[in-house]
Amino acid sequence: MSPTRTRRSFLVQAAALTLTAPALLHHGAQAAVANPPRIDWDATPVRLMMVESKGCIYCEAWRREIGPGYPLSSEGRAAPLLPIDIDGPWPDGLALERRPTITPTFILLRQGVELTRLEGYPGDQFFYPAIALMMTRAGIPTG
Repeated sequence: MSPTRTRRSFLVQAAALTLTAPALLHHGAQAAVANPPRIDWDATPVRLMMVESKGCIYCEAWRREIGPGYPLSSEGRAAPLLPIDIDGPWPDGLALERRPTITPTFILLRQGVELTRLEGYPGDQFFYPAIALMMTRAGIPTG
């Protein structure tokens, strides 16, 4: 097994333990039964995962100001939104650099592997330029 594959497997296992344990503490046995979302990475290899939480005023602002137009934007077509609650359930097979602790956190993923992230919502004037820069640096074409 290659070192990259071993590292990825370790990160996925560590992330699964780290990310599901708090959900079990907060939501009891029901969280253990919830099925994590299944992602078809072959059909859509690049996604923008939005980690959000209930009651997050910045998440609500993003949904109000950006959310309706995001799927129609060049960024939204290049990296469709994958909304995930910070308490889970989390998709299987993610390889993140670290566990998100701020909501919203926007994580650009390719095949479930983190490329880059934006922590927090910079407002409607700065969101698209920040996401476009993330995609450019990651080599994701938006046009």
